[in-house]
Amino acid sequence: MWFAHLVLVGMALYVAVLTGMYFAQTWLIFPTTLVQAGHVRLPASAQRLEIEASSGDRLVGVHIPGSISSGQRRPLLLGFGGNAWSGDALALYLHERIPDCGVVAFHYRGYRPSTGRPSAEALLTDAVTAFDHVQKVLAPERVVAVGFSIGSGVAAYLARQRSLAGLILVTPFDSLEALASDLYWWAPVGLLLRHRMPTIDFVRDRPTPTALIVAARDTIVPARRSAPLRDAIPSLVFDRTIEAGHNDLYDRRAFEENLREALAKISAWQSEARPGIVR
Repeated sequence: MWFAHLVLVGMALYVAVLTGMYFAQTWLIFPTTLVQAGHVRLPASAQRLEIEASSGDRLVGVHIPGSISSGQRRPLLLGFGGNAWSGDALALYLHERIPDCGVVAFHYRGYRPSTGRPSAEALLTDAVTAFDHVQKVLAPERVVAVGFSIGSGVAAYLARQRSLAGLILVTPFDSLEALASDLYWWAPVGLLLRHRMPTIDFVRDRPTPTALIVAARDTIVPARRSAPLRDAIPSLVFDRTIEAGHNDLYDRRAFEENLREALAKISAWQSEARPGIVR
């Protein structure tokens, strides 16, 4: 009798945990309250952008023009950050590492000062809205989307919906469901997950020249979750794995160098009009 009672208690606890995960998943995936939007000192040249999402919510972004003039026009970088990054922080980060390129990044829906509630569908839809707005008001000659972590799925979706000059995916996953199944192997993730982001389907059979940068010691997005993308991307022009973790990757000099090299390989691919891969 005691064993049956113990089993029933264990089952009840398991169901309670699953129920809590189901209702808390939006915050777990999109922890909006942890992101501090107002603590980033942007350069004086930064320009505020504001658009209306398809839901009617307000999306706030920033444009930081390229700071170095050169003989040729550099592409505009449209950035999509991780789930704990503000749009301002991402824009400044990219600007400081690639200052000769203009940068645009928006705060995700539900991430202040943008309004609304975040979801995978919202982020994907808003990426297209942001791109169309950038094309209208800034009219860049070329746009390269740069996605970090969950933002890599957003950037990949944009590349499927619009014509981009290039795509840089940093610590990307093949799908949000596969990633969640890895982290919560003991839970029926397929039944519980309400947010879908199949990055591998977004990049498959797309001609956009694409760069991958993976962290070898990543415990949040394990390298094995990035690996399937290599076979799915037809125009993989750059592929690097850096000895770092998910969060300390961004402070590595090797990452900064690889980010610049990835952009150079994308530009070279376009100039030569033929795919290639550098390992």
